[in-house]
Amino acid sequence: MLSVRNLSASFHTRAGIVRAVRNVSFDVAPGETLGIVGESGSGKSVTCYSMMGLIPMPPGRIESGSAMLDGTDLLQCSEKELRFIRGRRISMIFQDPMTSLNPYLTVGEQIAEPLVIHEGINKKEALARALEQLSLVGIPDPEQRMNAYPHQFSGGMRQRVMIAMALITKPEILIADEPTTALDVTVQKQVLDLIKKLQRDMGTAVILITHDLGVVRQYADRINVMYAGSIVESASSGELLEHPRHAYTKALMKSIPGQHAKGAPLYTIPGLPPNMTHPPSGCTFRPRNTLGKPELCLKDREPELAEISPGHWVQNCPGCLAGN
Repeated sequence: MLSVRNLSASFHTRAGIVRAVRNVSFDVAPGETLGIVGESGSGKSVTCYSMMGLIPMPPGRIESGSAMLDGTDLLQCSEKELRFIRGRRISMIFQDPMTSLNPYLTVGEQIAEPLVIHEGINKKEALARALEQLSLVGIPDPEQRMNAYPHQFSGGMRQRVMIAMALITKPEILIADEPTTALDVTVQKQVLDLIKKLQRDMGTAVILITHDLGVVRQYADRINVMYAGSIVESASSGELLEHPRHAYTKALMKSIPGQHAKGAPLYTIPGLPPNMTHPPSGCTFRPRNTLGKPELCLKDREPELAEISPGHWVQNCPGCLAGN
């Protein structure tokens, strides 16, 4: 359904060019859930924002690549064409439900708005369908809640409103950008189970952006691991989590508190992600590689993705693959 190839995006700032996304390629099949994981600043959200034409230009710039949606290259579309696609064929749940809703409009008006814009139906009919959608996502007493404002909802309820808005037009692809941010564990599971149920009912493909490997273990069919703007490993969920090959993937998994014996010190990845204004030459993970052999990491060229087994791709850096 969606095929992204060699997508690169940068931000041209006074401090220099920030190479936020570098040669990213992936596919999304109908009904599939693709998980994109990595630390903050690894390029997960910018990849999807770039594809949707949502990064500010300037300072943002799409340097290269394509994003084919059933034969239409999203990166070559005009703003008018993208407005037709966004919210109709591809919808997005933004990262922070606390600030993504308009405080001046009622919840009912905001859920109904995509129908008025994309399907051209009258406001009365749109509000009736919005009421159905509000009930579908599990909001209690939806008739009363339709006339409430966002500040009258809890964080979990606002996230349900965001899901209702995103899915009311029955899009082909839903991008969920860390949809459980700032929610407690119980509400997180409710929200993710709701997305999964609606996905099954509608046949929607989902791109799930998160830094929580526990979430992708349970909900994703396939996982892309991103670091410093690039995909370092990609495989089916079971294959990647059972047989991680790249040192960064192993480090992320080792950082999960549940992987440690009770009372044992928690493992943390040393250092910080690289400054993408001046990324290190060669393997970008070399300075932080403690689970491989950093002395063997490439220094003269960037590693490339290679297929090491059917459907399992990993950057071919000897230092990051050492020990497998």
